[in-house]
Amino acid sequence: MTSLNFDDQDGILRTISDAPPTHYTLKVRSISLLTKHNLEKYESGDFEAGGYKWKLVFYPNGNKNRNVKDHISLYLVMSGATAPQISSEVYAVFRLFILDQNNGNYFVLQEPKERRFHGMKLDWGFDQFLSHKAFTEASNGFLIDDTCVLGAEVFVSKETSKGKGERLSMVKDPVMYKNTWRIDNVSKLDAESYDSETFIAGDQKWKMQIYPKGKGFRAGTYLAFYLALAEPKSLPPGSQIYAEFTLRIRDQLNALNWYGKANRWFSATNSVDGWMGFITLEYFNNVNRGLVLKDTCIAEAEVTVHGITVAV
Repeated sequence: MTSLNFDDQDGILRTISDAPPTHYTLKVRSISLLTKHNLEKYESGDFEAGGYKWKLVFYPNGNKNRNVKDHISLYLVMSGATAPQISSEVYAVFRLFILDQNNGNYFVLQEPKERRFHGMKLDWGFDQFLSHKAFTEASNGFLIDDTCVLGAEVFVSKETSKGKGERLSMVKDPVMYKNTWRIDNVSKLDAESYDSETFIAGDQKWKMQIYPKGKGFRAGTYLAFYLALAEPKSLPPGSQIYAEFTLRIRDQLNALNWYGKANRWFSATNSVDGWMGFITLEYFNNVNRGLVLKDTCIAEAEVTVHGITVAV
């Protein structure tokens, strides 16, 4: 028999129990096939304890994401709609079991203190639940006929709410979207501002805005050019969108385009960003510069959404 480590130098309590786990038992058959089919982990179905739903996650060859070698890994995970949001916390004491099928009792691991489950930490458990040597040794009874039996007990001690929170989701492979706006009869633009047609970038609706005679204290001397959310009121309260964007007026003669580039957070209360002093009206209207040709200018926007924050 491979000896089992019962010291508590790592802070983990190891015991032998004759009683089966109170809340859940998981029987895993044909464990060797998990490896054969490149299944690094197995997730159990949901079970209820303490008013919440949980599941077991089992790594028969160790959790590679945590560089575990020569051990099996076993975790308790909060599951389903009962999982707390970022602003809430659930404290629980739990024990994880593996059955000695030779003797009918259980090897049990337990951390000596309660653990805090919340929206950013839904799992706790043991990277090194049991060494492969101990797990596969037939005399220990943990793996018999390519089958093992696992279990869990969960006791919720308290719940707390910390108020408001938020969740930031960054886009792994963001896509840049380009939109072109042809503005005719530039010399006849007499309104304070003009909007482009709405376009989609990063699942959000956007538009370009131009103030042909300028805006604010720079009115009469500079053209103002902005990127704006087309429907800011449709955003959930507290939501923000992090976008990289370039606004450009194309030089139709010399290919010397005039542009501005920035990274900004957009929201329902901060839905417009750009430049009040984008370009002087003198330069813009100079026929030799090519920004206005045959009384037409071509404006462009390139937008890449890198992240979205949602209030929870």
